Amino acid sequence: MLAINGRFLSQRMTGVQRFAHEVTAALDAMAAEGALPGAALLLPAGIASPFPHLAPIQGRLRGQAFEQLELPLLARGRVLLSLGNTAPLGMGGRQLVVLHDAGAFDTPESYSRAFRGWYQFLHRALPRLGARLATVSEFSRGRLAHHLGIAPSRLALVGESGEHILRETPDPALLATHGLERGRFALVVGTRAAHKNLGGLAEVAGLLGRHGMKLAVAGAVDPAVFRAEAGPAGAHVAPLGRVSDAELRALYDHALCLLFPSRYEGFGLPPIEAMSCGCPVIASATASLPEVCGEAALYFDPDGPRRLVDALERLVTEPGLAARLAESGRSRAAGFTWRGAAGTLLSLLPGSPA
Repeated sequence: MLAINGRFLSQRMTGVQRFAHEVTAALDAMAAEGALPGAALLLPAGIASPFPHLAPIQGRLRGQAFEQLELPLLARGRVLLSLGNTAPLGMGGRQLVVLHDAGAFDTPESYSRAFRGWYQFLHRALPRLGARLATVSEFSRGRLAHHLGIAPSRLALVGESGEHILRETPDPALLATHGLERGRFALVVGTRAAHKNLGGLAEVAGLLGRHGMKLAVAGAVDPAVFRAEAGPAGAHVAPLGRVSDAELRALYDHALCLLFPSRYEGFGLPPIEAMSCGCPVIASATASLPEVCGEAALYFDPDGPRRLVDALERLVTEPGLAARLAESGRSRAAGFTWRGAAGTLLSLLPGSPA
């Protein structure tokens, strides 16, 4: 029987927690159809389950104490699925763990010393204890295999999706507050961690200003995890801070484009969300982003001759380009579903045919 590590429900929503939440929602729907008899959701103390068809099993601890000490006891006799980068060492090989990227190894400057040290230790230990592993892109598979000293085949692939954003009713109030008009602003979504590369957007803001447009920057930073770098500032920049899903849907619906300058992504959820909404994407030609976006985005080189500002100038001035990107983006995004991701993970559980 399946047990799901519910620690993600006690954490702030970022891309990793979004993945965990949406996959669990898809598994809950399968349970409602009778496909997962006896499936349970193991919860830290004080956390309620939003998934009515997964049997809740409540713990008495929280945080790492819950995960490392209590979770193996609660999961006894079951196979454990952990969706958010961490898992109990005590489960050994009776578990499947999704590792989203190798950022703690590849971009250590983006994380606190304590955070990256724990991740490096945990991620090296899990395969040696026999845990099955999955990750979200070929890029992440290669980087994790390199750092963990395992064959890439030890890491199965499971995709992500942007379809959750389509369930949201757009809340446009934020646009009016910041003077953001349809098609007259470019959107940036991401934390101000160093690898998100937001510090290089000043030239972009200047270009937008010359065209009478704005740069809207959505997102906050968790200092316990990331080391922040300065973002863009100026008269043509609208710093939005953390936004709700309904506000984000409105931003995607109204933006000229999404700018995604990140140097390092295990998957890159904002681009697939934007494409789901028909928002054109300009992305860095690095890490997983070309793999995820395919031919449905414009690309630039963070450190090469194809500059972000040039790609944006082309989008602003070339007739029909934005419409073509919107159409191809929707088509690309339609191939990624959370139900498909959940089904893939079920097929990978210990005891299932790999």
